[in-house]
Amino acid sequence: MKKKWLGAILILPFNVTVVIPCLIFYFSGEKFIFPNVYFLILSLILFIFGLYMAISTMILLHKIGKGTLAPWTATKHLIVEGPYKYTRNPMITGVLSILAAEALFLSSLYIFYWMILFFIINCIYFKLFEEKQLENNFKEEYFEYRKNTPMWFPKIRIGKK
Repeated sequence: MKKKWLGAILILPFNVTVVIPCLIFYFSGEKFIFPNVYFLILSLILFIFGLYMAISTMILLHKIGKGTLAPWTATKHLIVEGPYKYTRNPMITGVLSILAAEALFLSSLYIFYWMILFFIINCIYFKLFEEKQLENNFKEEYFEYRKNTPMWFPKIRIGKK
């Protein structure tokens, strides 16, 4: 199982948040300019939040889901705990947050474009493939979850439930 996890992490979030941004920054010809204190603080907050979301969801995928973050070793149990209580895709939210942090820290418009492209790709992928797989695997449990949990942005509830 450790090899599956390591492979999934290296292929998916590591490539998306480290390898591709490094290549983009290198080949774009953009120059590093140390960010002002506000961008530095904001990028640090976004990075810590994104890392927390990525790690906490990977732990849930392993402990509760009995699978990995990769579609080729999908979870055996639907996860509706932790960040999954509030949004159906907290892992991607974490990755997007890390990419936003990198774009801010490096003042890179190209990494920002990569973040937008990555978001669009995931929106299409989730609608065309992942949701169908979840419907087939978890049936009514997933239909209920999808009905009550937004895809990307948590519902803001004011007052009592």
